[in-house]
Amino acid sequence: MSDRLEQQREEVRFRVLRLIESNPEISQRELADELGVSLGQINYQLKALKERGLIKVGNFMRSDNKLAYIYLLTPKGVADKLAITKRFLVRKRQEFELMKAELEELEQEVSSKVNEQ
Repeated sequence: MSDRLEQQREEVRFRVLRLIESNPEISQRELADELGVSLGQINYQLKALKERGLIKVGNFMRSDNKLAYIYLLTPKGVADKLAITKRFLVRKRQEFELMKAELEELEQEVSSKVNEQ
């Protein structure tokens, strides 16, 4: 599997874990909308997280009499989220440094063109 694809999957897992941690009653559809991915991908992610022991899934009744789920991070899920967060920060800092260098290069290019005129 490509490194880039693995990073994308890990980023989706990271965002799913963050959203579940902040809103355990979030629906799969809300997760999909929030993350801009398909409902099927969210369903797949949640099943994988459950199978890996990263989340617990429980049923509860919403006020509108519909059965819904509550998603809770397990201690293993919290630890996984922390590890992913560390890798995410390293990757984003690297991206930031590359972008910063590119911006500086572009600013120098524009500045030199302005000075030529």
